[in-house]
Amino acid sequence: MKFTATRTFVAAAILGMSAFAASAQDFSPENPECIAPANPGGGWDFTCRQVGKSLQDLGLIDSTMQVVNLAGGGGGVAYAEVVNKRNDDNDLIVAASSATATRLAQGAYPGNTMEQVRWLASIGADYGVIAVAADSEIETLPQLLDAIKNDPTSTSVAGGSAVGGWDHLKVLIAANAYGIDDVRSVKYIAFDGGGEAVTQLLAGSVQAFTGDISEAKGFVDSGDIKVLAVLSPERLDGEFADFPTAKEQGVDAIGANWRGFYAPGGMSDEAYDAWVSAIGDLYASDEWKEIMANNGLAPLDLQGDEFQSFVADSVAQIQQISKEIGIIN
Repeated sequence: MKFTATRTFVAAAILGMSAFAASAQDFSPENPECIAPANPGGGWDFTCRQVGKSLQDLGLIDSTMQVVNLAGGGGGVAYAEVVNKRNDDNDLIVAASSATATRLAQGAYPGNTMEQVRWLASIGADYGVIAVAADSEIETLPQLLDAIKNDPTSTSVAGGSAVGGWDHLKVLIAANAYGIDDVRSVKYIAFDGGGEAVTQLLAGSVQAFTGDISEAKGFVDSGDIKVLAVLSPERLDGEFADFPTAKEQGVDAIGANWRGFYAPGGMSDEAYDAWVSAIGDLYASDEWKEIMANNGLAPLDLQGDEFQSFVADSVAQIQQISKEIGIIN
């Protein structure tokens, strides 16, 4: 059995720089808030903080975005909070990604489905990476996978998603592509966010890290970790060009993590349209294009109904992958 995970990056029409006022003249958030469903330092935290700052810098919101870290359950704690307690909060958005779709696909948010919230927009896609500590003797992805293949108990891989989540799936995709038939033998340790996972890597508690390039970038810049492989079809541009792909090392594994936002299911149409417009305007800006380039984000420009359909397709695809590797029946 062999499988690959791919994402279809659909180009959507770029919205004009209209801000909140033009799309929904009766709505502007008084106390804008973004929930990052993990501890500080990971991809969801990056999504909330960078987008919040950029929205204010561009004048797309009038006040500072409050970022609240609400970790637990691979995003499940935050999802339940929004659905059960803040269903009609017009000022609230929540960072989401392929990890969110993965947990929904696997039924890991008990009693919750993707239809209970409103999906706003994407802000790019983040390719997966597999990395080790800078002082590790392992230099290539095949070396790491050989260690796992020869003695699965000797190598633990840390990630910022729950067991069966997207970070977990990425290393399983690589293992399967390398010929490790029983990918369930891969020893994966889940943490609440990529930042915590890298901290455990640096402490020597685990031997490798699976996450996204935006999570790894700061630790690469500081000299703490080295990237063994980027799970992209070809090398990325700019400062990421030095990172080898898994494919060029003979491991045909692709893993792209979309990043975006959902909102409470009871959010008013006026507020929903305003948030969709603001995030679309942000994505279209030169400032955001520079941020994407600096953080290794690939294009993914979807808003409103198109994003809703994209997430639904992602959930269906991940369900199929999860069944193939035995995570769900």
